[in-house]
Formats: sequence, structure tokens, C-alpha cells
Amino acid sequence: MQKYCLLDDYSEGCHPNILNKLIETNLIQQSAYGFDEYSNEAKQLIKDKLNNIDSEIFFVSGGTQANLIIASSILRSHEAIISVESGHILGREAGALEATGHKIISMPSKNGKLDIEKIQQALDNNSFIPHMVKPKLVYISNATEIGTIYTKNELETISNFCKEKNLYLFMDGARMGAALCSKYSDFTLENISKLVDVFTMGATKNGALLGEAIIINNPLLSEDFNINIKQRGALLSKGRTLGIQFLELFKDDLYFKLAKRANNLALHISEAFIKKGYRLLDITQTNQIFLILPDSLIHKLEEKFSFYVWEKYDEEHSIVRMVTSWTSDESKIEELIKSI
Repeated sequence: MQKYCLLDDYSEGCHPNILNKLIETNLIQQSAYGFDEYSNEAKQLIKDKLNNIDSEIFFVSGGTQANLIIASSILRSHEAIISVESGHILGREAGALEATGHKIISMPSKNGKLDIEKIQQALDNNSFIPHMVKPKLVYISNATEIGTIYTKNELETISNFCKEKNLYLFMDGARMGAALCSKYSDFTLENISKLVDVFTMGATKNGALLGEAIIINNPLLSEDFNINIKQRGALLSKGRTLGIQFLELFKDDLYFKLAKRANNLALHISEAFIKKGYRLLDITQTNQIFLILPDSLIHKLEEKFSFYVWEKYDEEHSIVRMVTSWTSDESKIEELIKSI
């Protein structure tokens, strides 16, 4: 029997609305390179959510691609990035950002989040100028790599600090839908657009076949940005394929409905494990569940389900990550719960 996958939120294809729209518009001629009517309409839908006249939107195909394009575009050769040690750019992108020539300064964090004390420490540790790289870009993820989210107050504090220190603030939103729709969230897209210089909003992990939106809110960073997209090989001639997906996801707020469903299923799993006496690494805030489980139970669950064994916790326990998606099979979720 094939195992049911809880490894990630992109093992399925895409929402049927997207496939139907791709078929419906297939033979209609459009301008190339993202200047088609579908991309323009999708960008306007997103801009309405942002309510920020300074925001510029660009579509690319993947998250790592978006991150390296952003860093390579806005940083000078001697400038560096500050990130927590669990940041996606450090451990899950095969050195993509370092390959652009920019050092990543790693800071420890138990909850996956960065704060101004850690940022200041990174600045202090790299202040021997001109003999060290210059920290310039602060990288945060929302949701983080362990599924936690930032509060509005935390974002405001970091944003104000970055402005004071003349740093750029970049938010990786590969799972932005999950963060925005978390029951613990007190921020909106409009808040984010006012607080960060640039952020991404992922669709690959929330109902699309592929696609990430890059939103630049600092006008100084958007000039000639599309040239860098082309130079990095990310400018699709058939940009309509990305535009159509974002159009369908942001029409009638489908993007948020799908993210909310994934979050609710994760909470359901989390609560079931807690009722059985098992512990969480941190509270489940989005669609990622981090559990501390006996190795014996992990081996039994692995007979029917695939998930990520994050790291050892002690001699008899490990931390595992389970991820729900916009289309997770509820019957399989119930089967998992019965298995414990």
C-alpha cells in the first residue's frame, strides 16, 4: 500500500479552477513576458489587498529562485544577509544565495524567529569594517521553518529597528497564506506591505502548480528589477501561466480559503496527539506540526504515512514534522489519528 504523504504541501497538483482557466484561455493570444491581461488583473487583485501605491509585483516560478533574485538584485557585492540558523536560505537552498556572492550571517533561535537583539548582535559581530562584510539585508520567514508566525508588534519592532540601522527587511512568504490565515495572526497583507522592503507570497505551497509573487514596497529597490529577473533566467516568455494561477487564487479569496483549510487540518492533528499525551515542539500555528514522539511510535506510523524526522530529541524520542495541504485527504487524516 502506498504511504500517505505528510512530508510537504506540494505533493499534489493544483486547484481545479486553475486547470480549467488554463484550458479556457489556452488558444487566446496574449502579450509575452508577463504583460498579458491575466497577469495584469492578478497584480491588481493583489495590489487591492496591499493598499500600497509604492508596491510593485513580479511573478516567478519558485521560492529559491525568488530569494536569490531578490538578494542578487538589491545587495552590493560586499553586503551580507542576517538570518536565523533555521532559515530556509541557509539549510534548504543548496547555497543558492551564497552562490550570488553574499555571505549569510547565522543567528540562533529556538522558535524560528529573529528579533532586534539578535540583529544587533549580528551587527556588532561584523563591525570591523573594512575587514568584514557589511550586514545589509535582514531575512525573516513568515511562517517560519518551524511553523511559527510573527505578531504585528514583532514585525513593527523589527521594521523600525531596520529603518533606524539602514537595513533592508525581507520576508520570505513561501507559506504566507498559512501565516495570514493562522488563528494566531493579527496582521494583514496591508500591514506587511508597509513594514517590509520586499516580501514573497508563495502559491506553490497553496494551490498552484507553481509560482511565487515578489512584492517590492521600497521604490528604490524596484528600479530595473525585471532586468535582473531576465538575467537570472526567470522571466518566462509565457508569463500568462503564472498570471492565470495568481488570478484564480486571488479571485474570490480562494488563496485564503485554501490556506485556512490546511491550517485547520493541522490543528486537528495536533490536538489529537496532545489528547493522547504527546508533546509539541511548539504550538501549531500554521499547517506544519512539530511533534516529539517515541521512536517506536514513529516506526509504526511510517508503515502507512511518510513524514519528516526532523532531529533526535533524546535517546528514545525524535522530533517529526507533518505538513497538511490545501487538499489533504480528510479520511487519511482520520486514519492517522486512529493509528495513535
